[in-house]
Amino acid sequence: MTPAGARAHFAEARVGVLGSIGRGGAPHLVPVVYALDGERIHMAVDSKPKRGGELARIANLRADPRCALLVHGYDDDWRRLWWARADGRASIVKGGSLWERTLSLLRDRYPQYRGGTEIIGPAIVIEVERWSGCSGAAVDARSSIGP
Repeated sequence: MTPAGARAHFAEARVGVLGSIGRGGAPHLVPVVYALDGERIHMAVDSKPKRGGELARIANLRADPRCALLVHGYDDDWRRLWWARADGRASIVKGGSLWERTLSLLRDRYPQYRGGTEIIGPAIVIEVERWSGCSGAAVDARSSIGP
């Protein structure tokens, strides 16, 4: 999959999995909603129930901004499988024009943010450094191994 193809999948997908580097170098994965804006991916902490205190994803990205966001599509016909990944560096922002841009993009993309679910915390803005992905289109349908 070309970088442009991977980016196109991000534009269409509705949910992804954010990967950050946790304490001791352990991977930390969490499902997120996001909005794509050029070579930036925006997400934010909203009012859905959470445990309290600073979220691990925020603490992780403050300590080490390297991260990845993965989106994917599954089909029982493995020729239709695909995944796309954006690797980059995250900034944590609260207030200011970049935070306002994040809120605007998320409200435009997800109706839940226009009535009910409030964005209460900081935004995560990823500057994408690399788009990558894979498609099952070239997989032999007779194979027992997927892409």
